[in-house]
Order: sequence, then C-alpha cells, then structure tokens
Amino acid sequence: MKTAPRTFFIYWLPVIALGAAIFVQSSFPAPDLGLSFPLKDKVMHMVAYGLLAVLFCRACRVTWPERLSPMQLLAISVLFASLYGVSDEFHQSFVAARQADAYDVLADFLGSLLGAVGYLGVMSRYAAATFPSPKS
Repeated sequence: MKTAPRTFFIYWLPVIALGAAIFVQSSFPAPDLGLSFPLKDKVMHMVAYGLLAVLFCRACRVTWPERLSPMQLLAISVLFASLYGVSDEFHQSFVAARQADAYDVLADFLGSLLGAVGYLGVMSRYAAATFPSPKS
C-alpha cells in the first residue's frame, strides 16, 4: 500500500515536531516550572519520550500497516525513542548548565516502553471492539 503524501505528512509531522521541541528545549538551561516533587525531571523525561514513542508507533502503523507486526512496532518505537534520548543526552553534554545523565536515558527508555505498550494496547482493544471476530 502506497501512502499518500498528505497522509504521510499528517502522521510524521508530529514526530518531527516533538523531536525538534525536545532538541530546542535541551539547548537551554532547564526551566523550573510548575509543581516541584521528587524525581520530577525523570517523570518529565518519561512523559516526553512516552509521547514520542506513541507518535512514532502511530506513524509507522499507518504508513506501513501490512509490514510491521505489533511486536515489531513496539520494538522499533522503543528503539527509536530511546536512541533519540541517548542523542539528546549527548547533545546536553555540550550545553552550558546542562549535563548528560544515564538515569535520564533510563527514564527515556521506560517512558518509551510504557508509551508504546499503552498505545498498542489501546489500538488492539479498539480493533477488537470495532471489528469483532465472527462467532463460530
């Protein structure tokens, strides 16, 4: 199945936009906004990279629906988001008032895993509810 350019753009633009937002935000000192609580930084990493994995998984599922199994979607989405997290930590090592942190990479991985698993779980339930299997 060939994906129309418009559909490709609609599904991949959010992935690109979030990746760009993460890069730009990482180029400046970390803002101290909102409530303060223990491990806030790690939670924010998990949320950002969970969303990145969801968007990537969604784009891959729509772009190549017959090519990737759910397990392949999970693996490629977690791998992509996690590697982007590693590259972000590398980038931060060159930014004043920032530092690279292995625990941030772990939070990125866990967030991407939770995001992709959650997305695929919701999609499988949606598919089961929308397209019930015929009764024997």
